[in-house]
Amino acid sequence: MPTPRTLRTRARILDAALDLFERQGYDATTVNQIADAAGITPMTFFRHFPTKDAVLVTDPYDPLIAEAVGAQPAGLPPLERVRLGLLAALGDITPTEDATAKRRVALVAQSPSLRAAAAIGTEATQQAIVERLVADGVDRLNAAIATAACLAATTAALLAWGTAPDDLSVLVRRALAQLAPAGATP
Repeated sequence: MPTPRTLRTRARILDAALDLFERQGYDATTVNQIADAAGITPMTFFRHFPTKDAVLVTDPYDPLIAEAVGAQPAGLPPLERVRLGLLAALGDITPTEDATAKRRVALVAQSPSLRAAAAIGTEATQQAIVERLVADGVDRLNAAIATAACLAATTAALLAWGTAPDDLSVLVRRALAQLAPAGATP
C-alpha cells in the first residue's frame, strides 16, 4: 500500500506532466522538464513511473476492478460478472480522479504511440480480472473472452470520452449495456 507521501508525489508528477503535455505536446515534453516542474529529480520520477508514457497509461485501478469483479455473485456467467464488476468499480472513482482521467485519455487518444502503450496497460487489467475469475473456478478461456469483450467496450467508451460531452460513467454504462443479457439492468 503506497504511503500518503508517495501518493502526493505521484499526484504532483502527474499534474506537472499533464500540464506540460497539454501545453507543449507529449513528444516535445521531456522527463527532465516534468521532474523540474514537479520539484523532484529525474531519478525520483523514475521511482514512480518507469517511462514517460507510464504517466498517462498506468492504470491504478486494476486491483479495485479485479476486486469488484470478484465481488459479483459466482453463479453469474463470466461476462455478466465482469460487466457488473466494471460498473461497480466505476462508481468508486471520485470527481477529481474523473477529471484527471479525462485529461489523460484525451492525450492518449491523440497519439498512436500512446494508444499502443494503453493497449499494453489494458492487457494488465485483463490479466488481473482473468486471474480473479480463474481463482473463483471460471475456465481460463471463458474468463479471457468475457474480460476482453468488456474491456473492448470500455476502451471504446474511453476513447470517445476525450471528445464527448458526456461523463465517463454515462459512456461506460452505455458501452457495457451493449453486452448486457436481454432484460438486464444496465
